[in-house]
Amino acid sequence: MKKVYLAALLSLTLTTANAQEPNIPMFGNQPIIDVKYNEYKAAPQGFDQERAGIAHGTVKLIEYKSESVGTTRKANVYLPPKYDAKKKYSVLYLLHGIGGDENEWYKDGGVPNIIMDNLYADGKVADMIVIMPNGRAQKDDSRAGGMGSFRAFGDFDKDLIGSLIPYIEKNFSVYTDKNHRAIAGLSMGGGQSLNFGLGHMDVFAYVGGFSSAPNTQRAAQLIPDVEKVKKENKLLWMVCGGADGLINNSAQLKKFCDDNGIPCTFIKYPDGKHDFVVWKYGLYNFAQLIFK
Repeated sequence: MKKVYLAALLSLTLTTANAQEPNIPMFGNQPIIDVKYNEYKAAPQGFDQERAGIAHGTVKLIEYKSESVGTTRKANVYLPPKYDAKKKYSVLYLLHGIGGDENEWYKDGGVPNIIMDNLYADGKVADMIVIMPNGRAQKDDSRAGGMGSFRAFGDFDKDLIGSLIPYIEKNFSVYTDKNHRAIAGLSMGGGQSLNFGLGHMDVFAYVGGFSSAPNTQRAAQLIPDVEKVKKENKLLWMVCGGADGLINNSAQLKKFCDDNGIPCTFIKYPDGKHDFVVWKYGLYNFAQLIFK
């Protein structure tokens, strides 16, 4: 099974270096793991469309020095409408897929700024800023990074925790405790979020995975201490398209959680593929549940 996952990841690295995330068939025709999905509720029409007559946030490109990579790296920061440096904000770290970079969510169809603006206008989210970093922790962190990207995605937690989070906390008016910090992502970024979020529960209290890729660790590795997760994790939330071949990566974790009494939400998006239709839905719902 590990060989199948590795081959799939290597194939993804080669085929998506300069493209958006592909729709991936079920690897090896694996049967879908039988789990109890949580209820799917469609997002309201227009949730991802820009609205007139409401306040809008801003997106700012920042640069920070990465100690682990040894270079200056970039991230996009969404600041909500009427961001006030005299207030404190929670922080959501929102990760991209293997074919993207810090711009994938913002410029390739994810419209996180529009989704968040609409949620703010409707009073559905807590005060937060959203950080969209480059999850490819290597000196050549461009989309054309090539085969080295696989290892670089796995190493990103060192850059994230060691350099990016301290930069954000120094330069923006944010809370600095884990209860005001969340991590979520799409595809490869979904796997990173599950790996890093559950692997660093002293850093993140809220964890989300949208169509998580085969880099997702097996459940027993992610959760070696069941009671610790029950005590420290405030939200474990996942979504994947019903027609997405990566659904088992999330299903195996959901089954483990259900078998061990760990609260975990997993929604199957009807007929959903490996695309922003599902991921925007993920952000829309996840953002409403965190920091409350």
